Amino acid sequence: MREQAWPVFPKTPTTSESMKKPVLEKKSRKSVPRTAAPSTGSLQQELRQRVPFSNLRAEAFLNLLRTADKLQRKLRLALKPHGLTETQYNALRILRGAGSQPLPCSEIGERLISQEPDITRLLDRLERNGLIRRERDRKDRRIVLSRITMEGLAQLKKLDGIVEACVEQMLAHMHTAELQQMIARLEQARNPESPTHGSGSSA
Repeated sequence: MREQAWPVFPKTPTTSESMKKPVLEKKSRKSVPRTAAPSTGSLQQELRQRVPFSNLRAEAFLNLLRTADKLQRKLRLALKPHGLTETQYNALRILRGAGSQPLPCSEIGERLISQEPDITRLLDRLERNGLIRRERDRKDRRIVLSRITMEGLAQLKKLDGIVEACVEQMLAHMHTAELQQMIARLEQARNPESPTHGSGSSA
């Protein structure tokens, strides 16, 4: 392979021509394109992993999982003293946003940040704690509608400042431009078929 990078020399090269070979070989090596390799980020050290990641996509994917878990864990600890999980808190926020309009279980499940395999069980717990109220749809008795109660609204009002402070603490070290770029890249990764695929800024 090394011989293919050499220029063609006469059969009897002069001394000065022979001395050029190492220089030309060095330049040729630099010009060979390299495939995308893992970065030298800190994730490998965090995981105490001796073997490098197989490629950049694998490293990026694991970074997403690691970051999401770390941030979610902090939110979980902030909510725990108040008897709520992140998903329960999310469901209450969805119902508060719906106002006086009750929502069916299916719609609540679709709008959750993290998909819940048993949305009925989640709503059961909220109802037992008096945070939501459920009733049958008058037009279709098969559909169960949920709405937030006054107790649920009071609980959210108490938690709004706590959650906001938690999020602020987690991301305060990032500037506005960095946050906008991160949002754009995360949306790009999550929706590869989106019309904004490849855009450098958020919509």
